[in-house]
Amino acid sequence: MEKEKMNYEGVDSWETIILLYNSALKEIGTKLAILNDEFQHVHQYNPIEHMKSRIKTPESIVKKLKRRGYESTIENMVKYVNDIAGVRVICSFTSDIYRVAEILANQSDINVLSIKDYIKHPKESGYKSYHMIVTVPIFLSDGVVDTKVEIQIRTVAMDFWASLEHKINYKYEGDAPEHIKRELFECAEMVSDLDAKMMSLNEEIRGAHEQQESEQEKRQHEKHEAEKTFFKERFYGEAE
Repeated sequence: MEKEKMNYEGVDSWETIILLYNSALKEIGTKLAILNDEFQHVHQYNPIEHMKSRIKTPESIVKKLKRRGYESTIENMVKYVNDIAGVRVICSFTSDIYRVAEILANQSDINVLSIKDYIKHPKESGYKSYHMIVTVPIFLSDGVVDTKVEIQIRTVAMDFWASLEHKINYKYEGDAPEHIKRELFECAEMVSDLDAKMMSLNEEIRGAHEQQESEQEKRQHEKHEAEKTFFKERFYGEAE
């Protein structure tokens, strides 16, 4: 029996909202973990290095609503704050970011609300990351609630840079000196170069490994064929 679709209008308590968002984080986390396990099983390779998840604090949500000119209500919170529940996915290479994002987006129970590709279009500061706002169904006892989660996917190098930028902005309350901003931007360019070089190196290594495996399979096939010929000639030779 299909459960009735619900929305946030019937949710009137902070505890229930937090239950929904925590459940959504578990759902997304499980999907990503299964994806990583499958890649290890099929390709002997993990595209995801590690994951972090968090729920925004009430203070942070209220500040965000005030900045946007909204009253601090549960209705406004779920409507206008898309990153209350957030998952950060750290990948080895830039190619992994797009692979993980595509697989997630193609899952039947995930609805993609928006995408911001700060890798192809970095922020003015140099910030790079791939952002998705999605909804995932949370099955409660009396219905289903499609719950929003922000997913940020980035490389290890991008995450290191973003962490440093966050600390600097926190220290200077978002108004860092110009020379620090310039140096941060230069670091962002270095991070981009590093990611590109590491991905190129990885592709070269994988290409060499695949060629080695292909040559090994060819040698095994030739050996098998030679053995077949030997036994065939021996069998018929003895029969004659």
